[in-house]
Amino acid sequence: METIVNDYLESASRSCIINQRAEPCTVVVLGASGDLTTRKIVPSIFRLFLNGDLPEPCNIIGCGRTGMSDIEFRNKMQKACLAPGMTKDSEWGRFSRSLFYRSIDYDNPESFKGLKDEILGPGRDPLMHGNRIFYLAVPPWLYEGIVHTLGMTGLASESQDRSGWSRLVVEKPFGHDLASAMKLDRSIHGYFHEDQIFRIDHYLAKETVQNILTFRFANAIFEPLWNRNYIDHVHIIAAEALGVEHRAGYYEKAGVLRDMFQNHMMQLLALTAMEPPSRFETDRVMDEKAKVYRSLRPFNTKNMRDNLVLGQYGPGLVDGKMVKGYREEKGVAPDSLTPTFAMIKVMLDNWRWNGVPFYLTSGKRLARKQTEIHIQFKKVPHSMFRHTLMEEIIANRLILGIYPDEKISMTFQTKNPGPKMCLRSVTMDFNYYKDHSGPVMDAYEKVLLDCMLGDHMLFCRQDAVELCWSFLTPVLEGCEKCSNRAQSLLPYPAGTWGPDAFKSLDML
Repeated sequence: METIVNDYLESASRSCIINQRAEPCTVVVLGASGDLTTRKIVPSIFRLFLNGDLPEPCNIIGCGRTGMSDIEFRNKMQKACLAPGMTKDSEWGRFSRSLFYRSIDYDNPESFKGLKDEILGPGRDPLMHGNRIFYLAVPPWLYEGIVHTLGMTGLASESQDRSGWSRLVVEKPFGHDLASAMKLDRSIHGYFHEDQIFRIDHYLAKETVQNILTFRFANAIFEPLWNRNYIDHVHIIAAEALGVEHRAGYYEKAGVLRDMFQNHMMQLLALTAMEPPSRFETDRVMDEKAKVYRSLRPFNTKNMRDNLVLGQYGPGLVDGKMVKGYREEKGVAPDSLTPTFAMIKVMLDNWRWNGVPFYLTSGKRLARKQTEIHIQFKKVPHSMFRHTLMEEIIANRLILGIYPDEKISMTFQTKNPGPKMCLRSVTMDFNYYKDHSGPVMDAYEKVLLDCMLGDHMLFCRQDAVELCWSFLTPVLEGCEKCSNRAQSLLPYPAGTWGPDAFKSLDML
């Protein structure tokens, strides 16, 4: 029997390796002198290269306002890609020959003509057919200008036979409210068709986030309980230990609601609450997620404190070291009212979830980096043990761990060993990578490869973006325009789990 199980696991591991090969292409990273390119984009492309998943040939052209030669760009990327733990020095030489850098003025179409000649001109590699991906790793306020320039220079256009495709990768945030999101979408669609646009939310590409759908819809024992009859409430937590770091300029304009809730938290909500699609296909999955957003009960802005807690971190201890408060961070106004913590209670007005509250919590400088989904089941309807035990029976809880513990935990009641009837809570754990020996991709590797393959499954669709903004924009306006905004922002020490005051509120 053990041999049969091992053979099955080995066969399953082999069958889960992608056998579709991406077409040769050029990846143009706009904003290549920035932090995102150094930390995530190029190291992810390098790992795709090491695993044999990168198409051949594939050129990576970094573009930015900063002056830099090809050699300087390669040296900078080498330091990032060959960090401790990544010891593939022998492969770097072969990979780095595909790395190039071009200084570009984003607002000047003349600056893009050389880039166009390099990708589409007569001297290009004929194997690439002009296939190109433009990755916008720039501040959001530059999106529209760059898209316009790409369109005016013909870099957005595809050949009629679609042999030479052009794709645009847009990082979140997609606008800062509903009106700006719709304006950005109109600007992009002026030059790119919907099937050319890839709106990245890297949370969707995390293995354990994708596993939510598998866990729910591939197991007969959980889905029948996944509704208002058995679930008391759901708590989705995305805690960050880091502070604002070097992103103060962006964060002062965004705050935690724009930074985390419009995208990451809403995506986790949809995957947890959606109905099963008829088939595992991009449009059908996205349709079901959109239905969740349409079911969101409009937020009651007249009694915001009943459903929303906002906070801002102050000085505190993190890993035994004293760290600054948010207002002391470089680039932050000393009287800033930007929230760094939020907990919001949302309700879904549909048949499955009517009456079940969903609590979404996220914040910076919390006790540790942790992302989890807690499914709290209802208490047993009648306890036959109440006269014997004289104690409350703890309800079952299911935890879907996304980071750092990628696992599924189920808490339930058993009898404590011994002559007396006593109950104890025990936990059954499943480690996501147990018995897995195949390749593992991080989120950015997965989304980059999917973009090369033209697969939209793990990206965001515009109707979902607008539905999320439709829900959150009144919340943001209520927070930013209220007369007692300063009093509504609760302080909390860095390194804790958020404001003490919210724990006493009747929200959980």
